[in-house]
Amino acid sequence: MPEGPSIVILKEEVQQFEGKEIIAVFGNSKIDQSRLLHQKVISFRSWGKHFLVCFEDFTLRIHFLLFGTYRINEAKESPVRLNLTFPNGEINLYSCSIKFLEGDINSHYDWSADVMNESWNPKKAKEKLKEIPNKLICDALLEQDIFAGVGNIIKNEVLYRVRIHPESLVGKIPKKKINEIVEEARNYSFQFLDWKKNYELKKHWLAHTKSQCLRCDLPILKKHTGVKKRRSFFCENCQILHQ
Repeated sequence: MPEGPSIVILKEEVQQFEGKEIIAVFGNSKIDQSRLLHQKVISFRSWGKHFLVCFEDFTLRIHFLLFGTYRINEAKESPVRLNLTFPNGEINLYSCSIKFLEGDINSHYDWSADVMNESWNPKKAKEKLKEIPNKLICDALLEQDIFAGVGNIIKNEVLYRVRIHPESLVGKIPKKKINEIVEEARNYSFQFLDWKKNYELKKHWLAHTKSQCLRCDLPILKKHTGVKKRRSFFCENCQILHQ
């Protein structure tokens, strides 16, 4: 599943089509595709894991789910979910969820919850964490209304960096550590962005998919944690469990 930084990269890659008219549209998406024909793109935006194509009175929301992909000015052999053709190129979307959002896009999203948005508000994130003291931090970091854009890789890397066990209860984690988690969620997301642009993301992973703790020289454990049952990679020795 693409995480927030990957959607930011997509948003940057399609800037050539901003202000352009859609001259052809096709694919196996069940949306009313005719609505898009001859529409002019006002802007491309992102919110967390959502890629947004904004028009005058509505927005096309794309969520890549677990296996969604895209191609710019080229195509894959697999069936395209939606093709948007412009006078200067095309966007091809595959294996994703697509829907229309009506009216002003700002009425649909809280931009302050997006860790990569300039309106990101860490204070709000901390307030929302206070409201879920019995939730495991591994689940809380994946809550998109708190940390929009944070996915499983970012979750694992953030918790390793701040030395917090993924099965720690939010309400039991010291305030100082909560502050570090919130700050690192944004910091690491931007590092993720830079590394991915340079095709070197994986070489910077410290915990995700690793087998040995770099700090302790002990095994990194792999476990499906929390109610979300996503993979966690962590060291039981240096990542403290708060329960």
